[in-house]
Amino acid sequence: MSDAATHPPILSGRELGFSAGGRALVTNASLDLLAGTTTIVIGPNGAGKSTLLKLLTGEIAPAGGEIDIGGEALRAIPGWRLACQRAVMAQHARLAFPFSVYEVARLGVDGIGRALPRPRREAIVAECLAAAGVFDLAGRSYQTLSGGEQQRVQFARVLCQLEAGRSIAERQLLFLDEPIASLDLCHQLALLDMARSIAARGVAVLVVLHDLNLAVTYADHLVVMDRGRIIAQGPPAQTLDDALLQQVFRVDLSLSRAPAPGMPFLLPQQHRGRPAA
Repeated sequence: MSDAATHPPILSGRELGFSAGGRALVTNASLDLLAGTTTIVIGPNGAGKSTLLKLLTGEIAPAGGEIDIGGEALRAIPGWRLACQRAVMAQHARLAFPFSVYEVARLGVDGIGRALPRPRREAIVAECLAAAGVFDLAGRSYQTLSGGEQQRVQFARVLCQLEAGRSIAERQLLFLDEPIASLDLCHQLALLDMARSIAARGVAVLVVLHDLNLAVTYADHLVVMDRGRIIAQGPPAQTLDDALLQQVFRVDLSLSRAPAPGMPFLLPQQHRGRPAA
């Protein structure tokens, strides 16, 4: 982590709430996103993880609470400036037009990067396609790609947006909602490594994940959600324990620690009380 402790959060959400269909999806959630920090949100299905991310990005408005970016109310920030400050990779991205991979990635530069010289815009797209491991697919139709390849192209798009926005916004945020869901192990690790390297540049990164082992490996700050509430948050080694895992995920899990770095990892156990085979 950077010297985040000596600087105010890039984003601060306080007592956020959101309901839909008469059901509370997020309740009284407070979270700071700090420069140079990778924050990872975990929790079971329906815990409110994606809804919280959508609140923090401004995609949906909270029914209660406040969100500030750089001390300014999120709702008051013009869309063009918000696009320079934060990039979002949604869980599902649909395209109705027959774009090429290059054109999809270039969407991250179009608009906010128009003031940049054309050679620089083209260089940003090429660099970000390469960083996401899809440079060789640049000429392919996006619609013909596998789900995992499409996710990597969407990651290239948000990298382009961050890079183009850096000329306007000094403090930035990156939001990734289940970014590795369709990826094989190699590309899962590559994407999360890249997210960490982006955080090391001073960006505040928030990732929603289901894989607990990857979450504790990559998180500086771990957020555990259940039934719309933030149950616990902090450094992974100080946040997770057996009781919390059983309470939130409702299964028996053994939290162990590797002897060298002391990093938590999980081993499924046979359920207590299950009849012997």
